[in-house]
Amino acid sequence: MRESLNRLILQALTLQPNHGHGISQRLERLTRGGLEVNQGALYPALYRLEAAGALRSEWKEAAGEHRAKYYELTAVGRRQLQRQTDTWNRYAEIARQLTREVAETVRLSAGAGSD
Repeated sequence: MRESLNRLILQALTLQPNHGHGISQRLERLTRGGLEVNQGALYPALYRLEAAGALRSEWKEAAGEHRAKYYELTAVGRRQLQRQTDTWNRYAEIARQLTREVAETVRLSAGAGSD
């Protein structure tokens, strides 16, 4: 799950830097409400990604309200995102292939029993 969250955070930051709450909201929008990231998971992931050099941060004014730590994707983070996306896509293709094979096996089994 940790790698998936890291990938989603990096993906959310591809267009522009954002603060933690903004990242959480973007992930919720990107997943059409299918993913709600709680702060107890988000902020440790942001800190880990920053420590690994995938993100850099800067304190800025957030919409005139208060200061917030804005995170930005680095070149290291872009490479990490590409690697994780490639891996994700390979797993997704394996899952699709397995689903097709199981469906075909079930279909053939159902047909064999109707003789």
